[in-house]
Amino acid sequence: MPEFQHSPGMRDILPPESGRWRRFQAVFAEVAGAAGYGEIMPPLMEDIGVFQRVGEHTDVVTKEMYDFIDKGERHVALRPEQTASVCRAFAQHRPITPWKVFYAGPNFRYEKPQRGRYRQFDQVGIEVLGADDPYLDVEVIVLAWEFYLRLGLQQVTLLLNSLGEPQDRANYTAALKDYFEQHLDALSPESRVTLTKNPLRVLDSKRPADAAVLAGAPRIASFYSAEAAAHFEAVQQGLTDLGIPFTLDTSLVRGLDYYRRTTFEFQGGTLDSAQNALGGGGRYDGLVESLGGPPTHGIGFALGLDRTLLACDDEGVFAAPPAAVNVFVVDTTGGLEALRITAELRAAGISADRAYENRSMKSQMKGADRSGAPIAIIVGSNEIEAGVVTLRPLRGADVQRPVARGALVTEVIQALEQAAKEATA
Repeated sequence: MPEFQHSPGMRDILPPESGRWRRFQAVFAEVAGAAGYGEIMPPLMEDIGVFQRVGEHTDVVTKEMYDFIDKGERHVALRPEQTASVCRAFAQHRPITPWKVFYAGPNFRYEKPQRGRYRQFDQVGIEVLGADDPYLDVEVIVLAWEFYLRLGLQQVTLLLNSLGEPQDRANYTAALKDYFEQHLDALSPESRVTLTKNPLRVLDSKRPADAAVLAGAPRIASFYSAEAAAHFEAVQQGLTDLGIPFTLDTSLVRGLDYYRRTTFEFQGGTLDSAQNALGGGGRYDGLVESLGGPPTHGIGFALGLDRTLLACDDEGVFAAPPAAVNVFVVDTTGGLEALRITAELRAAGISADRAYENRSMKSQMKGADRSGAPIAIIVGSNEIEAGVVTLRPLRGADVQRPVARGALVTEVIQALEQAAKEATA
């Protein structure tokens, strides 16, 4: 057992899985970038007050934040989510609206580790600040849907709800509180604790003991103002027009206090029902203002990388990319020529690897095979004297042949093109 290991709830992401993570983020960047979103990279650490604005009664704030006093006597925290950081950046820099940004990167929450949930976890997400248009809500939801399709996922369900205007939500929260207090004896002990903090969060309970009480709870739709009802109807119509299937779920309230109007969640059909949320988001107001900015409308989402990749595994899609290179160089003359050749190939945009420590021809050829490269370039004393290298296809039926040293890059490109044709034939 080594002296040091990673901390509980953390883990090392090794190749080739690390390549899968990078490709996941790259695909998301392509989807968001095609819709006019630019990337924001907020800091990993903020003043703790930034994150306290997401909801003083939420577990994220009260139990899960990694916070500490730094060497400058400032109370800071590692970010538990990124919406608050994006809103702080907006309040600080005041960009032109609508401000459309996306992000990708790690967050930190001290919670019990389990399958698909770690104390350091990555998310990708989108935020749009400065526009209150129901069709923007549709655009944001559709971008997440398109991303899941790009990954190859088919068993994803979109749940949709609206929390109405702030006053609608306040009226609904009061009605829920009254209802749950009337049925207090039927609630689980955990939900009774939640009720004292935020009655809306009781609706999140997946405990069988709470099911009967939740089934009879008031519904938010009964409390919508005319404006909120019209906004939500427009969102539903927009999704329907674009062929995006959704299920109305009046218990969907999301986990943070800043949401209003549209809320949504994506669930993976292959995952356990208690841990099947792949991501979600909604519309929010007041957060930018609470961070020192002007009153600003906002909408966004965050999608969890870990659970989404678990869903990909279950559906057999978006596998880890092979860690193959284009060319593997075998040099039995000491290694200097391999150094020169790999540098030349890489400079031409051709990925290349080689063996080290002047190993035997047999050992180096085993390395070439393990590399996944379709081509090996072999250099021995005979090749150096003749001013050539030997080009040996490793995956096809072609036989090896000598190639003039000065024509190496051109010949390798042609050989790679031929290998690609054979692989797809």
